[in-house]
Amino acid sequence: MNILSLLIFLPVIFGAVILLMPSAWRGAFKYITLLATLLQLGISIYIYLNFKTGAAFGGINNESQFQFVQKLPWIGLNLGSVGRMQIDYFVGIDGISVTLLIMTALVMVIAALASWEIKSNLKGFFALFLLLDMAVIGVFCALDFFLFYLFYELMLLPLYFLIGMWGGVRREYAAIKFFLYTLFGSVFMLLVMVGLYLSVTDPATGNHTFNIVQMMNPANYTNGAIFSALHQQTIMGMPARTVGFVVLFIAFAIKVPTVPLHTWLPVAHVEAPTPVSIILAGVLLKIGGYGIIRICMGIFPEVATSGAFWLGLLGVISILYGALNALAQRDLKRLIAYSSVSHMGFVLLAIASQTAEGISGAVMQMVSHGFLSSMLFFLVGVVYNRVHDRDIYNFRGLGSVMPKYTVFVMIAFFASLGLPGFSAFVAEAFSLAGVFKSPTVNGLLPYWMAVCGAVGILLSAAYFLWTLQRMFFGTPLFKGGEVWRIALQDINLRETLTLVPLAIMALVLGIMPSLVFDKINDSVLALVSFLQVK
Repeated sequence: MNILSLLIFLPVIFGAVILLMPSAWRGAFKYITLLATLLQLGISIYIYLNFKTGAAFGGINNESQFQFVQKLPWIGLNLGSVGRMQIDYFVGIDGISVTLLIMTALVMVIAALASWEIKSNLKGFFALFLLLDMAVIGVFCALDFFLFYLFYELMLLPLYFLIGMWGGVRREYAAIKFFLYTLFGSVFMLLVMVGLYLSVTDPATGNHTFNIVQMMNPANYTNGAIFSALHQQTIMGMPARTVGFVVLFIAFAIKVPTVPLHTWLPVAHVEAPTPVSIILAGVLLKIGGYGIIRICMGIFPEVATSGAFWLGLLGVISILYGALNALAQRDLKRLIAYSSVSHMGFVLLAIASQTAEGISGAVMQMVSHGFLSSMLFFLVGVVYNRVHDRDIYNFRGLGSVMPKYTVFVMIAFFASLGLPGFSAFVAEAFSLAGVFKSPTVNGLLPYWMAVCGAVGILLSAAYFLWTLQRMFFGTPLFKGGEVWRIALQDINLRETLTLVPLAIMALVLGIMPSLVFDKINDSVLALVSFLQVK
């Protein structure tokens, strides 16, 4: 079996084992899930170490430039004289994919360890957890649009039940809101996918294709087709390719999430159990950024270039709006949720710059935020599991009561606000460098957008440091009095083992960002060159 296919479907095998096991063995389910994620992490590390770099692997519209490729006929339909409809099981990765794969694998291990808090219906929870694991890995590997859409939609079902069944008091509302937002975007994505299929011809067979790599090559578009790169059609008076880009962008912007399509995120985070919050922030938001880079910019490069200002503006709005909302929150989990909106705004702003520095910074920001947001939500879950409260003003002097916990909180806060030496500093520095360079290189973004991004960093320092001062410094004083003081035990061995790898990754990527940049550089340069041609 191809190693990518093994990476994708390994969780499902373990999920099937859990479903077949008797409920009396429920205590073993979490260990089986942890084993599955650890094996997946091992495979992803092997893929990372064996991933080749160089100009030969830097293209975006040639199948030979992707690695660990597997392409098998999957669904075939003979259409007679018209030709043949062929959908392939087609997976492969480039430099951008491989970094997100290894980040996802580690985040899923962290989420599995956080799942120790789940006490009810363990068989259902861990089976859905592993199904979700398969879907998110599949999204980063799929190179056939039909297969990509299948994995993309498959994430929706387990997340809906994981929030709706194991969440907080308003879990049903949060699950339905998340479901409707995501479904709204993906339904229209289906229409664009079909339109692209009817517009693109596989040069090897002469038949229409869902192959994403072929969709990136203007030479493969059929003259006069709806999304033809040569003979542009219109939809309701608008160029068809512009409509296609906007529809796909909305679908992925919901996942990022970009203001004003973000309102599902704070509700979902607050109501979701800790492991699901970790997956939402650590992985799901990155799928939105990845989709914009791989699908929107790869297939509609000329529209991405002409609309770069508006993409950058949405990024700036998300940065400032998310930061100001975080500053106003009393609920610690909601504060971190809005901080995610702000930090993911840097991804969109950096992508819009269409510079090598900017796109490299965007990918680094996705990887960095994956680790740091997972750490932050796990830390919130530690306190909530002990006293079932997250109100910032109900705690004071936690540093004296939980010193080890406070150390990890300080690492997570200082790393997230962009302190030099941590991964977020490198990500934001490269993102802003790309935005600042954009006016002189391609004239897409004005200088003031970089200034607004810098203001967003300042605001992130404000809400993180203010939270640290309110909750952790001073004489211990808790709403629950002595009962809470007794319950607020410092972190145990399992929690320490969960937090240490995340803290190490935040520090290592800050000191050695080449671990990411070396892998993504060829793909980023190829994408920038591709966009400049358009």
